[in-house]
Amino acid sequence: MTTRTKIILATIAAIVIVSATVIVSMQNSSNQAYAQQVMYYSPPQENTISVTGSATASISPDLVSLQLGVDTQATTAHDAMTQNAQAMNATATAIQSLGITQNEISTAGFTIDPVYNQTGPYPPYNSYKNELVGYKVSNTLLIKTTKLDLAGSILDTAVGAGANRVDSVSFSLSPAKQKSIQDNLLNNAILNSQSRAEKALDPLGQKIIGVKSVDLSEFTMPPPLPVYSGMAMAEPMVKTPVFASNQDVTTTVNVVFLIGVQ
Repeated sequence: MTTRTKIILATIAAIVIVSATVIVSMQNSSNQAYAQQVMYYSPPQENTISVTGSATASISPDLVSLQLGVDTQATTAHDAMTQNAQAMNATATAIQSLGITQNEISTAGFTIDPVYNQTGPYPPYNSYKNELVGYKVSNTLLIKTTKLDLAGSILDTAVGAGANRVDSVSFSLSPAKQKSIQDNLLNNAILNSQSRAEKALDPLGQKIIGVKSVDLSEFTMPPPLPVYSGMAMAEPMVKTPVFASNQDVTTTVNVVFLIGVQ
């Protein structure tokens, strides 16, 4: 190999080394710049205010629920069931004669229980024996209707036909009325949250510029209002008065508003 060839090869090698060094340096600079960009990036800060709004309305109920039943007892389960079925059929027929449909009547419960009588000397207590003396049958009806004015007549008619137990009478809102009220209250609750936010921001020189989130709560209302409960009399002397009263229903919302300088 001549001296000239050696010089050319040495020059090419030097050029390759310098080029590789430059490329690596550029890559390192790019990686460092990207790392710095990722490390120091942060989203712009949002100024917010969180406010809870509520709305309440006093609503008259449009649904009445009456739970009543027939209890019978006999020495055999068959006799107890037969007597119970006769009284319950008469009760249901009498209630329907008032204009209550079959769709408004349902069975809320049915039980057959043995009845025991404790016998034995007194004392000692450990000598007591349970003697089977019969069976008790309980059948319970649930009447749910929007005919509120019939509530008293239903009780009187049922008792007159054979019912000997009235568990409860309560007033509530029908699903359709609940939905309508909920929509109206939701709108009012959101407006209430906006009004509260504006009143809080005004002395601070801030204003609402947007909405970040809205959290809707469940529609709340008191449980059905009981107005009557107790054992039925065999023959009511006068018409039973049953009165409904308004119920307060409430809904709340939590709104996070975006705020800025006025």
